[in-house]
Amino acid sequence: MSGPLHGVTVIELAGIGPGPFAGMMLADMGAEVIRIDRMPPPGGGSALEALMRNDSVVDRGRRSIALNMKDPRAVETVLGLVDKADILIEGFRPGVTEKLGVGPKDCLARNPKLVYGRMTGWGQTGPLAQAAGHDLNYIALSGAVHAMGPADRPPAVPLNLVGDYGGGGMLLALGVVAALYEAQRSGQGQVVDAAITDGAAVLMAAQYGLQAKGFWHEERASNFLDGSAHFYGNYLCADGRYLSVGAIEPQFYRLLLEKCGITDAHFARQWERAEWPALREKLAALFLQKSRDAWCELLEGSDACVAPVLSMAEAPAHPHNRARGTFVAQGGAVQPAPAPRFDRTPSKLPPAAPAIGRDSRDILRSLGRSDAEIDALVAAGVAHGAPD
Repeated sequence: MSGPLHGVTVIELAGIGPGPFAGMMLADMGAEVIRIDRMPPPGGGSALEALMRNDSVVDRGRRSIALNMKDPRAVETVLGLVDKADILIEGFRPGVTEKLGVGPKDCLARNPKLVYGRMTGWGQTGPLAQAAGHDLNYIALSGAVHAMGPADRPPAVPLNLVGDYGGGGMLLALGVVAALYEAQRSGQGQVVDAAITDGAAVLMAAQYGLQAKGFWHEERASNFLDGSAHFYGNYLCADGRYLSVGAIEPQFYRLLLEKCGITDAHFARQWERAEWPALREKLAALFLQKSRDAWCELLEGSDACVAPVLSMAEAPAHPHNRARGTFVAQGGAVQPAPAPRFDRTPSKLPPAAPAIGRDSRDILRSLGRSDAEIDALVAAGVAHGAPD
C-alpha cells in the first residue's frame, strides 16, 4: 500500500491552477487519478497554453486519456469511467460540464455514490458566479488582500498560495475526501462546491476573530502579524539577504534580545504600538551589522524564533529540509515531496506528469474497447493516443 488513498479512483477533468493542485494532493496520497485531457492543439497552441498545460510537478501522478468532449462517444467514455470511480473533480465555470453531458446529474445517475467536486473562483452561485477572474480577484473579496503590504503603498500582490492552492486546491481536496468518507457510510454521493473566495475567507478566520475582539486594525501594517511590529518581520542583513524574526511570546522575545546583546531599555516596551517604528529601526540597524548566515549561526535553532529567508534555489539544500526529505528530485525537477506524512500508510512520490493521451489506449481497453475500436476512435479524432 502506498498512501492512505490507495484504492480510491479519481476522475479529473483537466484544467489549470487549483483543480490540478487538488489532483496532485490526491495522487500524492495514493489515489489513482485519471485525467481527462483535451485533445492536443495543432502546433502546440499558444505560449500561455504551453506554459499552463501539463506542469511536470503539479500534474505528477496521473494517467492521461485525451478526448474530444464535443463527440458523444467521448462523453460516453467519461461516463464509463465514472461508473467505477469514487471522485470526480472539475474546475470549469458553473454549467459547463452540464453542457458537455458530464454534469453532476449525468454522473450521479450512473454512479449514485460518486463524490462530484467542483472548483471555481466565485462558487456555483452568487452574482459573480459566471464572471471571469483569477486568484488575486478571489482573495481580494475575502479581505485578505486589503490586509497585506505596507501602509503607504497599494496592497501587496501575494503569490497564488492563499487563493489557488490554500483556499482552492487544498479546500477541494479536503472537501472531496470528507464527502467520500460520508458516502462510504450513507451509500450516497454528493456535490462539493469549493470556491476560492470561500476558502480564502476561511483562511482569514484568525484575523476576523482578532478583529471581533478589537485586536486587529483595518489599516495595513498596523498589526503584530502584518509587518508592523518590530518583533515579527524580515530584516536586511549585511550581505543583502534577509532574516525572518518571529519572537512574539515574551519568553522568546527576551531570548532574542539576550542573544543579540540588546540591553536598551526601550525594547521592554514590546507591545506598545506607538513604539514599534522606532524599535524596528533599531533592530534594522543591528541586523545590518552581520551577514544573514552569521546571524543564523548565532540564533537559528534557538527559541529566539529566527530563520533565514531562503530563495527557491537555497531551500532544498537547507539542513532541516534535507534531513526531513522535504524536497525531492525527479526527472531533473526539484520539487516538494508529498505531505503530510503517514506512519502506517506512507505516501510515495508518484511518477512524473504524463504526456497528454499517454494512457488513452490502456484506459479504453479497461472499458472493454477492442484494439480495432480504439484505432477507429483515434482515426475519427475522438481520442488521442500514440500506437503501442
